[in-house]
Amino acid sequence: MAFKKLLASLGAGGASVETVLTEVNVVPGGVVQGEVRIQGGSVNQDIEGLSVGLQARVEVESGDEEYKQNIEFTRTRLGGAFELQAGAVHAVPFGLEIPWETPVTMIDGQALRGMHIGVTTELAIARAVDSSDLDPINVHPLPAQKAILDAFIQLGFRFKNADMERGHIRGTRQTLPFYQEIEFHPPSQYRGLNQVELSFVADEHAMDVVLEMDKKPGLFSEGSDTYRSFQVGLNDWMGTDWAAYLNNWLSEVGSKRNWF
Repeated sequence: MAFKKLLASLGAGGASVETVLTEVNVVPGGVVQGEVRIQGGSVNQDIEGLSVGLQARVEVESGDEEYKQNIEFTRTRLGGAFELQAGAVHAVPFGLEIPWETPVTMIDGQALRGMHIGVTTELAIARAVDSSDLDPINVHPLPAQKAILDAFIQLGFRFKNADMERGHIRGTRQTLPFYQEIEFHPPSQYRGLNQVELSFVADEHAMDVVLEMDKKPGLFSEGSDTYRSFQVGLNDWMGTDWAAYLNNWLSEVGSKRNWF
């Protein structure tokens, strides 16, 4: 028995954890529900804690270096300590709130390349290696976010890429340690633009819509970036023609800088 306990402490023959999500499709501000199932190993083990959270795969810039980092941005503890009997199954249901700032990973049913967000489960076992599990989720845009995305598509912008970057966008309501950028190729009428990067920073009332416009380099000039932002209420976005609004806005910025 002592040898079995030693093996369990090293992860061999010890408890295992599996998370089953009721629904993998969620929206910011919603709730992902599921159940954590703990399978007892070959010996009784003391479980010190069980928790679930959300984790994102984020791009980090450090000097001249770029690398990916897993960042956990919310966590909920499920119950207290208990003893798990050998061979027993212990099931714990949960509901995990999705922060309003959570980046979207899906648009019109299509996964955005570069987006990796999932529910992480951690089982803390006394005198043993922690057991963990990660289950991807699909984060769909809020109606107000979808209206802005649809407007870009309506204007002829084409999706290029999406990523999550560690850092903070100045002047926004951002509280998470990272933000999302959705990159678009512009249509021909915006001939001075190289690309447009779109970010949403939402809370329960409204969202900041941030655009980074990347100017194409000219024969005698370098490229340059321009940041602009505006706010959209999550419940009062329906009365605006967003394609016309964005077109006027982009045209105004471009004409002031002689881009178009």
